[in-house]
Amino acid sequence: MRTRSSLVAAMAALAASVALPAHADQVFNRIATFPVASNLPEGTDPATPTSSEIITATEDGNTLVYSDSPLGAVGFIDITDPKAPKAGGIVRIDGEPTSVVVIGTKLLAGVNTSKSHTEPSGNLSAIDIASKKIEASCDLGGQPDSVAASEDGRFLAVAIENERDEDHNDGELPQLPAGNLRIISLKDGAPDCASIRTVDLNGLAEIAPQDAEPEFVDFNEAGEVVVTLQENNHIAIVNAETGEIVSHFSAGSVSLENVDTKKDGKLSFTGKVENAPREPDAVRWLDNDRLVIANEGDYKGGSRGFTIFSRTGEVLYESGPGFEHIAARLGHYPEHRNKKGIEPEGMEVGTYGEQKLIFVGAERASLVGVYEDTGAEPKFLQALPSGIGPEGLLALPARNLFVTANETDLGEDGAARSHVMIFERSEGQPAYPMIQSDNDANGLPIGWGALSGLAADPQTPGKLYAVSDSVYGSEPAIFTIDATQNPARIVARTVITRGGNPAQKLDLEGIASDGEDGFWLANEGDVSKLVPHAIFRVNAEGEIRQEIALPAELVAHQTRFGLEGITTVGEGDDLTLIAAVQREWGNDPRDEVKLLAYKPKSKEWSAVRYPLEKAESGWMGLSEVTAHDGRLYIVERDNLIGDAAKVKRVYSVALDGFRPAELGGELPVVEKTLARDLLPDLKSATNGYVVDKIEGFTIDKAGEAFVVTDNDGVDDSSGETLFLRLGNIAAVN
Repeated sequence: MRTRSSLVAAMAALAASVALPAHADQVFNRIATFPVASNLPEGTDPATPTSSEIITATEDGNTLVYSDSPLGAVGFIDITDPKAPKAGGIVRIDGEPTSVVVIGTKLLAGVNTSKSHTEPSGNLSAIDIASKKIEASCDLGGQPDSVAASEDGRFLAVAIENERDEDHNDGELPQLPAGNLRIISLKDGAPDCASIRTVDLNGLAEIAPQDAEPEFVDFNEAGEVVVTLQENNHIAIVNAETGEIVSHFSAGSVSLENVDTKKDGKLSFTGKVENAPREPDAVRWLDNDRLVIANEGDYKGGSRGFTIFSRTGEVLYESGPGFEHIAARLGHYPEHRNKKGIEPEGMEVGTYGEQKLIFVGAERASLVGVYEDTGAEPKFLQALPSGIGPEGLLALPARNLFVTANETDLGEDGAARSHVMIFERSEGQPAYPMIQSDNDANGLPIGWGALSGLAADPQTPGKLYAVSDSVYGSEPAIFTIDATQNPARIVARTVITRGGNPAQKLDLEGIASDGEDGFWLANEGDVSKLVPHAIFRVNAEGEIRQEIALPAELVAHQTRFGLEGITTVGEGDDLTLIAAVQREWGNDPRDEVKLLAYKPKSKEWSAVRYPLEKAESGWMGLSEVTAHDGRLYIVERDNLIGDAAKVKRVYSVALDGFRPAELGGELPVVEKTLARDLLPDLKSATNGYVVDKIEGFTIDKAGEAFVVTDNDGVDDSSGETLFLRLGNIAAVN
């Protein structure tokens, strides 16, 4: 959960004065990314888990403050120059901060100190921002979640959730003690602990009337607090001055069509969800009479959208599966976790110039949707790529900024850390997405993700093909890409079939045209999953027509890091398939991998060795091979991300020096030449952190080079797919 500062209202007039003319196209683009681990104190193990969950800002907008529950701290980021955020240090707190808000010179943090779910406790800590000292602490008598301050700075609302134990009785309610709403009087930003009032929220909802489970709070300009009771699927409005409940109503349910409801390794938007309770998480007032909720559906699950209500409970707008379909077209649909869909969780509202904008954060899709509040149906404007698990959203209209706090830290797995990301609104074009899909013949999204090998059509400039890897193993596919458009468009999807059914046991990592409207496909094997190392030939309809197994002398030394790209050289009887093996196999010298050569006419196998760069940490390997104009272009990369990434490169090998030898004997080592260091391209593409998997590379008929990254199907990934246009890369050789 998260909250916002009263900064939004305090700076609204300034926002209008600095806004660009109404006729200019205003878009958000990411300008900076801050890894939260950069704020760890000197001497702390850099692998220490961190999280940026809830985020707010000082009233001048120059300092961000976030809650870091696993570290037991609140962190500060100096964004005086938002394009170059600086670590501002932390304040340790005895407990787990759950939410933060700034009032004047004070930072107020809700802190969970519970011994267990049955013995909840917590406090409100008041921190002086200048000295970073804790000045006061108010006992809240329970576990706090969201906190929010009134626009006039007189009151603070705290949702005391006393959250359920999801492992007890399958998480079913009721689970006492019940939560409530606390209202605290403020003076010059400091809480008056003696003024704490309790608003009893039990007895309102029908699901578990004795266990309210309040989740999120927000104030309107009239001094009213709206509070969501997520698991109870209920909403209440409270007068902060009197503590009176002035309105309450059920959040209701939605029935959805054209959604993916099965975790079956394929993207199919043809399912239905009947009467799913909305179960709202975050809530924001749009004005004194309307509010908007993010329907996370965390308890029973499946609502997947966001809804605008009147203050009396009338549904004014329901998004249905619309936002989810947007995520699917951008390759951000989390198929491996899709019982609950994209799970909208975070919500923010901010007025930029004359536009009131709604920001909806999808936790599982790692995406933020930006909509304009029209007073009726919101207008979708753009989608912003976030880190993994966007939890806190913060609008800073006076500075034309928007900020996301992304809570997930996968450092233990060598993957992405928690990040804070900063976006700037200005005139121009959105940098993201760089590739997206069209609808299919039924008007539904062409689902895609985990793009691996990339190939060019031999006849048409800008026409490309990509394959998906084992993430979608139940329905492997070839995607047709129109790269003449920006963003590039996935215009068709061809499922790979065997005997009329989607082919199984495939992990496609490479694709090349066979010159006859079909394709050669490189399959990366995994003996533990009975997936073979092999090359397949398919026709234009995706039907497997030929399977070429690797010879016994190769398979005897196999690992799961097999074929990672395929290309062709020559033609007729001299046609040769060249495939890159990602990492060393059992009979390879250290830091040398094989480039395999196979002649379909004679069925002869041969190989050369390719020298890898030395890996300082992690591992080094190959991702792709493409033949063009007398050279092989080979993608070599480490498996590291962010600042740790060192090698993301394209090398070239001259074909006149490519002389593969028979297997079983000494293999020649090829000489490589650096053609392109991709790190600068990756860093500047969207100002995010450098991603791991540079998986696809090709050069089209016009000599234009393209790169695509693999987003792992949004599984432990931010879901971002970068589609880079490198121009004429051959010109540097």
